[in-house]
Amino acid sequence: MRTARFRRTRRAGAVTLVSALTLTALAACGTSSSNDGDDNGSGNSANSDPAAPLDPKTKVTITIDCMPPTAKAAELKEWNEDVKEFNKTYPNVTVQGRSTPGQCLEPPRFTAMLKAKSQPDVFYTYFTDLAQVLDNDGAQDISAYVNDRTVPLLKDIDPDVLGSLKQDGKLYGLPTSNYRMGLLINRKLFTEAGLDPDTPPATWEDVRAAARKIAALGGGVAGFGEYSAANTGGWHFTAQVYSLGGDVVDTSGKKAAFNDAVGKQVAQNLHAMRWEDDSMGKTQLLKWGDLQKQIATDKLGMFLAAPDDVTYMVQQLGAKYENFGMGPIPGGKNTLAGGNNYMIKKGISPDKVKAAVAWLNFKFTTVGKGHYDWQRAKADGLPVGLPQPNLWLNESKAKDDAARKRYATMPVENFKAFMDNPVPGKAEPPKAQEIYKVLDNVMSGILTNKDADIDKLLSTAETQVNQVLATQ
Repeated sequence: MRTARFRRTRRAGAVTLVSALTLTALAACGTSSSNDGDDNGSGNSANSDPAAPLDPKTKVTITIDCMPPTAKAAELKEWNEDVKEFNKTYPNVTVQGRSTPGQCLEPPRFTAMLKAKSQPDVFYTYFTDLAQVLDNDGAQDISAYVNDRTVPLLKDIDPDVLGSLKQDGKLYGLPTSNYRMGLLINRKLFTEAGLDPDTPPATWEDVRAAARKIAALGGGVAGFGEYSAANTGGWHFTAQVYSLGGDVVDTSGKKAAFNDAVGKQVAQNLHAMRWEDDSMGKTQLLKWGDLQKQIATDKLGMFLAAPDDVTYMVQQLGAKYENFGMGPIPGGKNTLAGGNNYMIKKGISPDKVKAAVAWLNFKFTTVGKGHYDWQRAKADGLPVGLPQPNLWLNESKAKDDAARKRYATMPVENFKAFMDNPVPGKAEPPKAQEIYKVLDNVMSGILTNKDADIDKLLSTAETQVNQVLATQ
């Protein structure tokens, strides 16, 4: 569910990505179908081995959605530069980018696109989209096309990230970015409350204690914030359950698993913070965007977020990078993980698939190039220094981390606690958006009703989620 640049629709939108970024049927943009027979891309290449790179003599045109719009001048500039650089190696490949006004990823458009088979050759998705795409027979199995020749850093890509693109051992795309949720803090308020901003709370008990101190500053300041609307409440309830080692859906994927001691602990803690401590503020039924505005204006001490929320707050809300920091998600058992990918349309020619893999490798899975050219990003006024996205392991991670630090446009030490204490990522549940919609009721009930019956809220939600899962 989510990225500051692309994830937003899901969070708050399919609700929102994140939940707010949305989750009904998470979406991607691009509504035009490709002509699979154009530019000799019909599969008649001299080298028909799918594991071999594209023959440079074979002319191919590929269509790619979610090209940055003109409103994002720096990002579009870099896209065009990357196409030009890519064509130095592959002059035979014509890259036709497609841009969609407004949010690129919108669930209704994405769903309609898949049903109409009108997706571009290379189409943008979230980690949670694979099931929906395969249900609509929309993505090409690219397992035979991806290897250490076509994607040289394949061994250094986080296997959990690649796992979001796999089913039954088959690979259906390549990643562009990833995130793991942590605790975002307002360093100014932490300092004013006598708390150490370099050591964010590590347990939910610590969060509760810190929230009380921050709320005691007065002036309408809340210590801790949570969502409870537009699917974002359910999204964050899931994250909190994960953080304590629980689950929302059992391993079979067919039964709700949150109506237990862990789920009750999450609900009771939030209810106590809201009503006993009065540390969460009086305005509730918040969705993605609301907490960001509060913390950016020094009215909120902390909330669960992904690192790129900071970019949104700086670029859109006028906040300063130095005012924020992050720690790992309290509890630390697991954290909700997500991100974005590109998949390749099923049925296009083998040469088009090869060209698509070559472009995605250049743009998104090469350290120091394309998406990971931090020197260029800094020169273009784009944010550098956030701990994510970061796909890398091994030497690639060390090289990329060093470049982020060298060209940082923000104080990277503010994220040290988050970086030094990695928490295992856990994927969103099946039918995520529908489940989050149900769990919104749990969150809103807890945060708007002092006399909420927690057992009843969880039991009712359990029944409803089981009904959702039964429709798979």
